[in-house]
Amino acid sequence: MNNNTIKKDEVLKRIKIAKGHLDKVRRMYEDGAYCPDIIHQSKAVQAALKKIDQMILHGHLHSCVLKDLHGDSNKNEKLIDEIVELFEKT
Repeated sequence: MNNNTIKKDEVLKRIKIAKGHLDKVRRMYEDGAYCPDIIHQSKAVQAALKKIDQMILHGHLHSCVLKDLHGDSNKNEKLIDEIVELFEKT
């Protein structure tokens, strides 16, 4: 892993934070909290997950894609299609 890749510990830390936010959403909903407050907390979960996705994609691009792009053009096309698919699902 080089300096451009994200460390596994940092991603796991952010996953734990996102889980904590999600647990808070559940508790708020169960306790009948004010709906806009629940939505605000839910948005925090979504933002945390989006950041996690970005970090993982960044690591993937640096650790897998860059080293594989210098070879077979069919493989390159497959790698590009894989990344485009990720964005189509969002």
